[in-house]
Amino acid sequence: MKDWKSLSHVRWDCKYHLVFISKYRQRTIYGELRKKIGGIIRDLCRQKGIELHEGHAMPDHIHLLLSIPPKFSVSNTVGFIKGKSAIRIHRELLGTKRMTGLSFWATGYCVSTVGLDEEMIKSYIREQDNSDKE
Repeated sequence: MKDWKSLSHVRWDCKYHLVFISKYRQRTIYGELRKKIGGIIRDLCRQKGIELHEGHAMPDHIHLLLSIPPKFSVSNTVGFIKGKSAIRIHRELLGTKRMTGLSFWATGYCVSTVGLDEEMIKSYIREQDNSDKE
């Protein structure tokens, strides 16, 4: 079996392609903010033990290829990443003073299982800039 991971009672290979958008689909993810958001998301994934295989930020949305352990649900993982990253983006990058009601991401998200097409999904995420220009 290739690259399978294991916990105490399970062997697994669960990869998900996630896409989430900024609030009101505003084009706010660019320049230095884009790089720092990537660092924040990498940091949050590391905290939870989630492997970030690929990621790409567009001006109004983010694509991620994550390997989420089966002990975490996808919805709780996305909620954690979106919630904690929104707080950190406001505090560290945007300099917002208030502590409640901070939102940066829209409510929903898109998720699909990767399965055996991992290389195709990775290349799709990498080539986002090229496909949007066409």
